[in-house]
Amino acid sequence: MDKKNALRAGAVTAGSALMMLLMTSPALALTRDDGDDPGPGLSVGETLGLYVALPIVLFLVIAGLVMVLDKSDKPQKQA
Repeated sequence: MDKKNALRAGAVTAGSALMMLLMTSPALALTRDDGDDPGPGLSVGETLGLYVALPIVLFLVIAGLVMVLDKSDKPQKQA
C-alpha cells in the first residue's frame, strides 16, 4: 500500500510541476507588448552593486546604529 501512495504522490507532483511549466511559458516570450518601453539594461557591476553590495551596506549601517544607540548596557537608575 505504501508503494501505491508513493506512486500517486509522485504522479501528482510531476503533473503539477508540468502544469506550472506549461502555464509559465508565456513569461519567456520574446515578443514585445504594445506600449512596452524598457530602459537600458544594467551592467554586471551595477547589478551586483544594487542587489548584493547595497543590501549588505544597509544591513551594516542599521546594525551599527542599533549597537551605537543601544542603552541597555548602562545601569538603570533606581528611584
